[in-house]
Amino acid sequence: MKAETKQSCLKRLGRIEGQVRGVARMVEESRYCIDVMTQISAIRAALKRVEEEVLKDHVAHCVEDAMISGNKDEQRRKLAELLDVLGRLQN
Repeated sequence: MKAETKQSCLKRLGRIEGQVRGVARMVEESRYCIDVMTQISAIRAALKRVEEEVLKDHVAHCVEDAMISGNKDEQRRKLAELLDVLGRLQN
C-alpha cells in the first residue's frame, strides 16, 4: 500500500472509530432510534470510502505489477483475488 493511501485510510479510520464511539454513547443514552440509524448509515458510508481507496490502491499497484511482470500464474492469481473481493463487496 502506498504511504499516502495508508495515511489517508488511517485518518479516515480514526474518524470512523470516533463515530462508532459516539453511536455507542447514543445507544447508552437511549437516543432516538432514527438518529442512531442515521449515524450508523454515515459510518457505513465512511467505511465504503476506505474500502474503495484500498481497492484502488490494490489495482493500481498489486494487480498492475502482476500484469507488468509477465508472470502468467501471478497474473491469474491477482485477477482471481480481485474478482473474489469484488464479488464479496456486492453483498
